[in-house]
Amino acid sequence: MKKLLSVILLLFIALPAFSQSKVGTSAAPFLGIAVGPRGIGLGGAYVAVANDVSALYYNPGAISQLGYSQVLVSHTAWLVDTKFDWVGVAVNLGDGGAIGLNVTQLNYGEEMLTTEFNQNGGEETWTASDLAVGITYARNLTDKFAIGATAKYIQMKIWNESASSMALDVGLKYKTDFNGLTIGMSISNFGADMRLDGKDLYNNFDSRPTESGNNATIVAQYKTEERPLPLFFRAGVSIDAFKTDDMRLIVAADALRPSDSAEMLNVGGELSWRDAIFLRGGMKSLFLPEKEETFTAGAGAKYEITGANVISFDFAYQEFGKFGGIQTFAVGITF
Repeated sequence: MKKLLSVILLLFIALPAFSQSKVGTSAAPFLGIAVGPRGIGLGGAYVAVANDVSALYYNPGAISQLGYSQVLVSHTAWLVDTKFDWVGVAVNLGDGGAIGLNVTQLNYGEEMLTTEFNQNGGEETWTASDLAVGITYARNLTDKFAIGATAKYIQMKIWNESASSMALDVGLKYKTDFNGLTIGMSISNFGADMRLDGKDLYNNFDSRPTESGNNATIVAQYKTEERPLPLFFRAGVSIDAFKTDDMRLIVAADALRPSDSAEMLNVGGELSWRDAIFLRGGMKSLFLPEKEETFTAGAGAKYEITGANVISFDFAYQEFGKFGGIQTFAVGITF
């Protein structure tokens, strides 16, 4: 077990050294959209906090430390009238293990189909959407250390073309006895490249148009470029800045290294009252040049339905530069 953990930790340490920044060259960029109002409200600094079902996105190893089962439904009114939805469920197995399932969808909406000969369009429309479905297993190796992994299917569709891939996420979380100090790390979207394919890429081709007697209607296919998935390396810490019987302030910081961008730092904090009312704030993409994302804010509330069942409501706002503000809402049920 020690050898296994050593190999995993070496992988986390070495990955940033081998990553190359290729801005805007990855497939499935929707995989980089933050999930859940709590993580968003903390500025994305959530890999070490990760104590609700949205950990499935930030750190799959954390769900075995929840100690309960939970379902969360989140909706974001994303950029330029698109809709980003996420649903996750984590089930506590009761023996130090947990399983999870999550579905992510980015819907670009529907538009009228136009061509160079019909600029006004007709009755036909086109759509585009992105989808990811993940299955997670996590386990507590000790009372302080947990590890987990997610296998997921990823699909992109635009009109009659689509691309798909499989990917793996791995996460670790370690709690210490010092003021709630927690360390978290994760690697997301380690998988195969994606390439769009579909019927609109087929066409009739004449290899020798200036010669007669050959077949001018050979069916050929345009081959689109393969692009890699956006690989994310996250490492972060969280700690209780202060804690009383009624009040608690958590502060957190995440270092994020995407394969298709430069390194950045996310920081945030959460003030809670009796684990029922929450106020959150954070800063995203610190030290990233030419960024649009800046500050975030959020709030939440929990209400105990019965002794074991709790319903939660959360909201987050993130400033997105020239695109304006982005709002996210979520409802969660603990059982």
